[in-house]
Amino acid sequence: MNWNNFDKTKSYKQLLKVANKYRNFDFKKTLDATRVQSANVPVAAGLTYNWAAKPVDWALIALLQETANEQEIIAKYKALLDGGVINSGEKRKVLHQLLRGQLGADVTEKGKNIGEFYKQELERFSAFAGDVHAGKIAGGKQFKYAVQIGIGGSDLGPRAVYIALENWAKKEGKLKIQAKFISNVDPDDASAVIKSVNLEETIFILVSKSGTTQETLANELFVKDKLKAAGLDPSKHLVAVTSETSPLAHNKDYLDSFYIDDYIGGRYSVTSGVGGVILSLAFGAGVFKEFLDGAHEADKAALEPNIQKNAAALDALIGVWERTFLEYPYTAVLPYSQALARFPAHLQQLDMESNGKRVSRDGKKIAYQTGPVVFGEPGTNGQHSFYQLLHQGTGAVPLQFIGFKESQAGDDVEVDGSNSQTKLKANLAAQIVAFAKGQNDMNPNKQFPGGRPSSLIYGERLTPKTLGALLAHFENKVMFQGFVWNVNSFDQEGVQLGKLLTKKVLSGKSGDDALDTYSRMLGV
Repeated sequence: MNWNNFDKTKSYKQLLKVANKYRNFDFKKTLDATRVQSANVPVAAGLTYNWAAKPVDWALIALLQETANEQEIIAKYKALLDGGVINSGEKRKVLHQLLRGQLGADVTEKGKNIGEFYKQELERFSAFAGDVHAGKIAGGKQFKYAVQIGIGGSDLGPRAVYIALENWAKKEGKLKIQAKFISNVDPDDASAVIKSVNLEETIFILVSKSGTTQETLANELFVKDKLKAAGLDPSKHLVAVTSETSPLAHNKDYLDSFYIDDYIGGRYSVTSGVGGVILSLAFGAGVFKEFLDGAHEADKAALEPNIQKNAAALDALIGVWERTFLEYPYTAVLPYSQALARFPAHLQQLDMESNGKRVSRDGKKIAYQTGPVVFGEPGTNGQHSFYQLLHQGTGAVPLQFIGFKESQAGDDVEVDGSNSQTKLKANLAAQIVAFAKGQNDMNPNKQFPGGRPSSLIYGERLTPKTLGALLAHFENKVMFQGFVWNVNSFDQEGVQLGKLLTKKVLSGKSGDDALDTYSRMLGV
């Protein structure tokens, strides 16, 4: 198996040669019913990916298939599933797919079966959640609130998933405990959450794999002080999600500790105890397992070598095409679902922390563009915000739309002959075509250039299973892009320098007069 830089491949040179031909792709001529219907690729759990409004054709897709073959993206995925050391920077396995089901060989470490370990932890926190719901574990009164204390991957993914399923759970009678999140070291964050709950009825989940995350430990102390001030024993209100070697492990200061390991990166940890504990407390273990089932189904579908049948691989390769050859620096994730309000924020971290790299897996500088800047907001809110630039700005931004035929809650009202969900879907369809085809007008202010590419992921209704599949689709997309670009998508050295300098500032020995001056200006 080769780990070559992308520009060493034949397909790279072929794609470079044809790039100019596709820079002004004419959707007015090409985007018709036949193209739209022929561009559907199943994802998993009833979701479908559609690439019709992307600047590609069948000849280009054939070249992208050659890229997939040359860079051996499926072989590398299989090696990952078999426990290969794919995280080259930290010399680690990458096993988040194993959290939701086995697709490769047994993975062992020092005689320990890692898959069995993950299953045991799943069953442990599932049973714990059941005991909380039954009132067997309580802090004096039965718990009605669960608050997660964590930052980065310990917050963004779990928060996005909780928000995505909250209304669904209310509609289905599955909401058992209301969840809240504390992430920012800014004390205003923790203070606002504490004021919104009854502490006697609240269980806190402290999430830190290392057990040393500065912001998380500061917020833990904040919470403990509030519990003590209320006359409560913090050890009866706190659980930890951490590694077995951290200071939080096997610690009497917590009701229990649930474990992950170094093979689960923070931004890939939603399907571990990092997301599983709070989501099982909020919705029940059965709902969390449905979520895992959807993710596993998407993971399995991503093994297909034909990219025309592999939505994650095709989405990834079209993204590589747009970033590396058409040189689009940004991409927008635009869910037409209020439930996915925080999903773009999670994808920002997933994508930008994974593939925001300027050196290859072996530390050599890369001569081509890698990961894009990712941003987004739900429709139709975004239409009244930044869509102006997307439609008529000086540069094109590739778009990733997500939509569903049915709402989660089912509450609706009819106005002017259609209900709100129908209006939402009509807006989504209209935006895809408006971005692609634009509009000619004698008034330059009303001229829309078109040629703005987009894809669409759609399904019937956002449920735990479809959400799991959606999450895994993007995780696998990012993974495949990393394989093509030959970057390590599973470490994040870019977040370390700021942490190091922060410690120097707090120690009073930074050794940098500019840093000291900024610190004094801010009252440090």
